[in-house]
Amino acid sequence: MSTKTTAPPQPAYLVKGSDPSLVAQAARAVIEQLVGDGDQAMMVEEFGGPGMDQVEVSAVVDACTTPPFLVERRIVVVREAGQMSAGDAKRLVEYLADPLPSTAMVVVSGGGTVPTSLTKAISAAGEVIDTSVGTGKARTQWLADHLKAGPVRLDGPAQALLGKHLGSDMGRLAGLLDTLAAAYGQGATVSAGDLEPFLGEAGSLAPWDLTDAIDAGQTAQALEVLHRMLTAGESHPLVLITLLHRHYRQMLRLDGSGARSPEQAAEILGIKSAFPAKKALAQVNRLGTDKIARAITLLAEADMDLRGSTALPGETVLEVLVARLSRLGGQRR
Repeated sequence: MSTKTTAPPQPAYLVKGSDPSLVAQAARAVIEQLVGDGDQAMMVEEFGGPGMDQVEVSAVVDACTTPPFLVERRIVVVREAGQMSAGDAKRLVEYLADPLPSTAMVVVSGGGTVPTSLTKAISAAGEVIDTSVGTGKARTQWLADHLKAGPVRLDGPAQALLGKHLGSDMGRLAGLLDTLAAAYGQGATVSAGDLEPFLGEAGSLAPWDLTDAIDAGQTAQALEVLHRMLTAGESHPLVLITLLHRHYRQMLRLDGSGARSPEQAAEILGIKSAFPAKKALAQVNRLGTDKIARAITLLAEADMDLRGSTALPGETVLEVLVARLSRLGGQRR
């Protein structure tokens, strides 16, 4: 995530991403850089956001086209832009064709998807700031970059512990680093032992963390991920079994389909990305028809158990299911 702004300020900024906390942090950083040493109360005008009325785009345009009074520039913040209609977005696009030099408009995505026309207009006239963390190597690099720019230095074991603990909840990173700086001082080197008392509850994990561990036959890892998703992620057991149903249903569709390449598998599954299709195809080839059928049977039995055919708690039902599925994953044909 970059919140870098250029001088002089751009006419418009778009802050977007999937994590509301990261989006809010980046938007706040952009606004603070634009305000500088000025008076935020006089420079910033906000529209939209939680607990506020729906954005009146005519009022936004009026604010953008009004020269600043007693301050260097006006900063017009439009929140929850993902809820904006195409018609309202068109009016902002028209404004950006000839923006007022003394105004900086900050558009914050919020829920939903920002209309493409507005995204393109801001990209052409100003700056788009994407707070997405990504997955795999991209997520690891994102964390490394933010730790490098942070107020304290974490040694190798502490970085590994932090990455594992936060999971997909990277919105907690900035606050945690500030807390460590307050406790140990700016620029201090923090070890895993120094870090551990400040970690609190473990963060949630992405769905593929569970399915990847099951596919690899890593029973202990799969159960650890399951518990994280049930507690930190607050996922209901029926939500998790639906996730597993979808995972094995993809394998069932590919089994016997004749798909030889990730692209062919993606077409059969009706998905755009070949990467998850490649993983599903590899697991089909690894398990074979009999084990896929066995997995579907286990899922059906667990689904019935969760819906009342047994007195076992939902967590126990899922633990047994995940252990059995991961044992299938660990056995090659």
